[in-house]
Amino acid sequence: MTTDEPWRLLEQLVQEVNQQTEQLRTMQEKVRELSATVTSKDGMVSVTVGPRGEVRTVEFDPRVYRKLSPSELSATIVEQIGRATRQVSGEMKELMGPFVPDLPFEDLFGEGTSFESFLPQPGTPEPRDPRPGA
Repeated sequence: MTTDEPWRLLEQLVQEVNQQTEQLRTMQEKVRELSATVTSKDGMVSVTVGPRGEVRTVEFDPRVYRKLSPSELSATIVEQIGRATRQVSGEMKELMGPFVPDLPFEDLFGEGTSFESFLPQPGTPEPRDPRPGA
């Protein structure tokens, strides 16, 4: 081993760390920009969610109130939120996959835990009956 070889190895290691750090910054930027917009099959409701599954917009076709009852509208909104959240979750998993080692999530966090457990999960609240007192 030459006297400058340890320095070369250290320099190579530093370069690799810098490259990985830059890749992580790029991934974080992409995650912050993630969103998904989905539209119901009938075109009456569109929902956009962000990277944590937060609802950013809900848009209605002007005819929605003539075509859907309040309970149908509520169910459609919830369904679209779930679809958009699943889409964002899949995109986030794809972006983060290369940076997440094959950890034994179940051993660390308990049975049934996986990488997906840490991604946004779609909400599935039951639509409420809009009639007062019902």
